[in-house]
Order: sequence, then structure tokens, then C-alpha cells
Amino acid sequence: MGKALNSLTIFFCLLGVVAATLAYGEHYNTKPSPCQINSVWDCGIVNHSAYAVLHGIPIALIGAVGYALLIAFVGRYPWVAFYGALAGFLFSLRFTYVEWRVLEVWCLYCLSSQIIIAIIAVLSLFAALQSRPEWARRHA
Repeated sequence: MGKALNSLTIFFCLLGVVAATLAYGEHYNTKPSPCQINSVWDCGIVNHSAYAVLHGIPIALIGAVGYALLIAFVGRYPWVAFYGALAGFLFSLRFTYVEWRVLEVWCLYCLSSQIIIAIIAVLSLFAALQSRPEWARRHA
């Protein structure tokens, strides 16, 4: 079960890299957004907003790097992967709140990323719990 869980987690990390990379491209896109559906769904508005940057770094770039770092920890350091995924989930949740309550516009890439990091957090929690030493499982 451990290898399958790690493989599934890595798969979702790769999906996260794709979603974050698409959002990153949107950050610098000067043409109409490919996901500009209506006044409520527009990746361009979200990724060009002041909230899309943290200390001069595009949030989407931070996400892509974060997903890539998670891949390095999955399987080797399951608790580090879990806490990293949890941090990423909370970080992403804050920007989901901004889309919902401040901008009142949603980005498909960002929302996809929020769902992906939530799945990764759950998967990595299961992997971390399975990684406990045998003696710890017997005394739990």
C-alpha cells in the first residue's frame, strides 16, 4: 500500500506543478485569458491582481516550487511531506479566501490547485501514519 500511496501522491504533486505553471503563465499573459469564462470566472483578473504576488514573487511560482519540493519528500520523509502539504494547503486556502471574498472572481487554475493540495495533504497524512515504527503501532 505504501508504494501505491506514494505514487498517487507524486501524481497529484505533478498535477499541482501543471496547475501552478498554467497560473504562472497567466500572471505574465497580456492577451485575453484562456479561462476567461465570465465576470465570475477569470484567471487573468486573479493572476494580475496585487494579491497574486508575495514579496515580489508570483504566488503561482511559489506553488510550483512547493509542489516540486513535496515530490522530494514523499516516501523518504513522510511527516515532512505531510507538514509541507498542510502548510501548502493553508497557504492556498488564504488565497482562495481572497478570490471568494475580496476579488469575487475565481481562477480555474487556482481552484484546481486548492483541490490538488487538499488531496495531497490527506494522502500524505495517510502515508505518514503508515510510516510509524512497528513498536509505535503496537503501543498505540
